[in-house]
Amino acid sequence: MFTFASCGDNNKAVTSENGNADDSYMNGETLGDSNSTSMPAGASDPSNKPATAGTDRIQNFDPNAQNTAEAPHATDAEFMMSAAHSDQNEIQQSKMALAKGVTGMVKEHANMMIADHTKSTADLKKIAAKKGVTLPTDMDAEHKALAAEMEKLSGKDFEARYMQQMVLDHQKTVNTMVSHDKMTKDADLKGFIAKTLPVVQKHLGSSREHSHMHDNTTKATE
Repeated sequence: MFTFASCGDNNKAVTSENGNADDSYMNGETLGDSNSTSMPAGASDPSNKPATAGTDRIQNFDPNAQNTAEAPHATDAEFMMSAAHSDQNEIQQSKMALAKGVTGMVKEHANMMIADHTKSTADLKKIAAKKGVTLPTDMDAEHKALAAEMEKLSGKDFEARYMQQMVLDHQKTVNTMVSHDKMTKDADLKGFIAKTLPVVQKHLGSSREHSHMHDNTTKATE
């Protein structure tokens, strides 16, 4: 239910083997090349940088393109902290969307993000408490910067950017969760991933569909 897109500046980069997740643990579709090198949160990959309205980044965004980015973690504690950040990233971006008055499928998507990621946070808190891990309660640094950029947008420009970020975030989360499931030996976290991954994959599929439909609707009215 979270997005792991940007796990924080303290995460260690680890080269991990991508799994082949079905249509989405957070964004549902097949992962990329299993030999690709993992990238830590905040890496310089252009796909992770905020875009502004009217740029090619938005105009040429392909919601069906494969994104093999990951936010790998060397320890279970890092993974849990990243997951907590990811939940907050989606919750707070979606609250911003509602505050800006998005409508239709974008509003439905935002409400789903808030509800599902809130549930995911509750599940994760129980595990973290057992492990003595204190979870963050705010967005990570990358998404705070992104939020500042998104605040400047409105109307269709905001909706396009919001849905684009939903695809990027959830694909990264799917990749990361699949990767960590292979790395961890913790039964609680394996159970958490098994429960949460299908939800995140649903989010990814929904994000892609809504992004595609939104783009087509926008083009039809131009």
